[in-house]
Amino acid sequence: MRGEPPAGRELAVDTGLAMLVLVVVGTAITADVGHASAGPGMAAYAFGALLAVLMFARRRWPVATLLLTALTLIVYYGLSYPPIGLAAPAAAALYSAAEQGELRWSVATAGALFGISTTHRILEGDDLAYLLGFETGTTLGLMAAAIALGDGVRARRGWRAELARQSHAARLERERESARRVEQERLRIARDLHDLMAHTVSVISLHTDVARESLRDAPEVAERSLAAARSACSDVSRELRLTLGALRAGDPDDGPALGLDRLDGLVATAAAAGLDIDVRTSGRPVRLSAISDATAYRVVQESLSNVLRHADARRVRVDLDYGAGELLLRVSDDGRGAGTETGTDTGAGTGTGTGGGESRGWGLTGMRERLALLGGGLRTSSPAQGGFVVEASVPLEEHS
Repeated sequence: MRGEPPAGRELAVDTGLAMLVLVVVGTAITADVGHASAGPGMAAYAFGALLAVLMFARRRWPVATLLLTALTLIVYYGLSYPPIGLAAPAAAALYSAAEQGELRWSVATAGALFGISTTHRILEGDDLAYLLGFETGTTLGLMAAAIALGDGVRARRGWRAELARQSHAARLERERESARRVEQERLRIARDLHDLMAHTVSVISLHTDVARESLRDAPEVAERSLAAARSACSDVSRELRLTLGALRAGDPDDGPALGLDRLDGLVATAAAAGLDIDVRTSGRPVRLSAISDATAYRVVQESLSNVLRHADARRVRVDLDYGAGELLLRVSDDGRGAGTETGTDTGAGTGTGTGGGESRGWGLTGMRERLALLGGGLRTSSPAQGGFVVEASVPLEEHS
C-alpha cells in the first residue's frame, strides 16, 4: 500500500478497524454467555454494526465518536442484550480519541463507563470476587492499553513532525550560511581584482610615462620600461585567467595562490618602476594561514601601488615584524604625506592615503575590510618629517 495516497491508507485502516469491531462484537453476541439476556437477535447485531460504523468518523470527530460509542454501550446493556464486554467495543474509540490529542476525554469516558458498569453489576448481584478480582483488572488493563497506545502514537507523530521542522530549519540555515559565504567570496574576489588591476595599471602607467620621456634621448631606458610594462600585462593576464577559470570551475579557492612568498616578485616589479625598496624582517617568521597570507600580500601590494600613483616618492621601506600572535606590517615612504593622521585600527572610513586625497579611499577601505574580517586592523599616518606610513596587524591564526 506504499503507492496509495494518505486518504486511501486512512480509509483502509478505518475499514480494518470497523471489521475488527464488527467481528469481535458479533462473536460475543453469537456466543451469548449471559444468563438473563434477551438473546441474540437482529437488534443486537444492529448495535454491533453501529459500533463498527462509528470507526469511519473517529478521525474527524474523535470525541463525538467516543461519546456515541459509550452511549451505545449503555443503551445496549440497558436492553439486556448478550454481554459483549466493555473494553473490546470501546477500545478503538478510546485509542482514536487519545491519538487525536483528546487524552482527558479518553480517560474520563473510560472511567465513567467502568464506574457505571461496575455499579450496575454490583446492584444486580454479580459475584464480587469474580467481578472485582478478575474482570475489573482485565477491563481496566485493556482500556489503559488502548489509551496509552493512542497517546504514544500521537507523541511519536509529534516527535517526527518536530524533527521534520528542525530539519527544515537546519536546511534553511545551511542555505543562508551558503549564501553568506558566496557573498563573502564575491567580495573577496572583487577586492582581489581591484588590488590586482590597481597595482598593474599603476606600474604600466609609470613605465609608459618613462618610455615616452626617454624615447629620443635614452632609447635603452625606454626599451626597458616598455619591457617591464609588457611583463606586468602578462602577469595580470595570467592571474585573471586563473581567477576566471576558478570561478567557472565553481571553486574560487583554486585561484592564484597569493602570499608573502611572492613578495620578492612584487618588490621587483615596483623597483623596476624606479622605487628604491628596502624589505626588512624581524622576529621568527612563521607560516600564516592562507587567508592571512593573502591579506598581508594584498596590503603590501596596495601600499606600493599607492606610492607609485600618488606619493612622488623615491624610497620605500617594508617592515615585517613577526610577534606573538600577529604579524605587524609597516610600509613607509619618503614622498609627500597627507599631513594628518588618516586611519584607525579597524575603522571602515575612507582614509586618504599617501598624499592622494580621496583618490585612494577605496583602496584603504578594502584593506581595512580585509583585516577586520580576520580580527586585525589598519592604521595610516603622515609623520611630521614627511612621507606616509601604512601599519597593519595581521593575526597569525584565523579569527572566528
